[in-house]
Amino acid sequence: MASISLNKLIEKMKLENLTPEIDTKGIRITQPDINRPALQLTGYFEHFDATRLQVVGFVEYTYVESLSDERKREISNELLSCDIPAIVFCRELQPDPIFMQAAIANNVPLLSTKKATSAFMAETIRWLNVELAPCISVHGVLVDVYGEGVLITGESGIGKSEAALELVKRGHRLVTDDVVELRKVSDETLVGTAPDVTKHLIELRGIGIVDIKALFGASSVKESQSVDLVIRLEDWDKDKEYDRLGLEENYTEYLGNKVVCHNIPIRPGRNLAIICESAAVNHRQKKMGYNAAQELYTRVQNSLAKKRDEEEE
Repeated sequence: MASISLNKLIEKMKLENLTPEIDTKGIRITQPDINRPALQLTGYFEHFDATRLQVVGFVEYTYVESLSDERKREISNELLSCDIPAIVFCRELQPDPIFMQAAIANNVPLLSTKKATSAFMAETIRWLNVELAPCISVHGVLVDVYGEGVLITGESGIGKSEAALELVKRGHRLVTDDVVELRKVSDETLVGTAPDVTKHLIELRGIGIVDIKALFGASSVKESQSVDLVIRLEDWDKDKEYDRLGLEENYTEYLGNKVVCHNIPIRPGRNLAIICESAAVNHRQKKMGYNAAQELYTRVQNSLAKKRDEEEE
């Protein structure tokens, strides 16, 4: 099961640790969902998912403040005895001393943020969804071409890195070369990133390792990119029939998500960078409602209909 360190969340969201005496190093978050423990503060613990990050807003805070000390102590001990990774107080609210004492006794970190409850929850859920998303590594190159994430795949030595280098020279941005880490952020979205070891680097056979960021500047690289299109490079086979119209889309699948895929045959004289650019722009046009293949089909149909009408006359 994917998990993330609580310390990484504290650093990312700039949270203040209200219980520094509690060691947070070994605490990990496994759920991208967040819970506001309103019902639990009233004493209802049925179906309570304690593994989620707990967030206390103004409503929960004022409710606890209205309780007697005896009831505060009772409900605090019951809530904090659960296996909770941490509790975040929004709007810089300060926990009650009784609640603080129970948290320290049960080794549950209490954190604080200046942000409003809804804004903090939305930002944290979005970030956790990415960090905890199912992840696989695939062999290929990921490039941002006109805002479209183009994943170039194919056998080793077929020219993926060379095509990526030419695309960077033409003003596009490299995300990663050789190994692409794909995360399923949603049922429609795959996000690709580079492993820390190979970030911003390209391997060119005969030359070696090239640092794209150092050669072409910070504008030539990108940290992450959604995968919108897959281009699979393969050796040219004269006996194989290749799609010349593109009326029907072909797809490939990663982590259960379907992505449009083009099989591009390679032979001397074909400019891979221009082909990748054209494929990206064509894919962008289709998303905007224009399909060149469908336009050609319509023109041919209209031309045939016009000839039939002329013959009938």
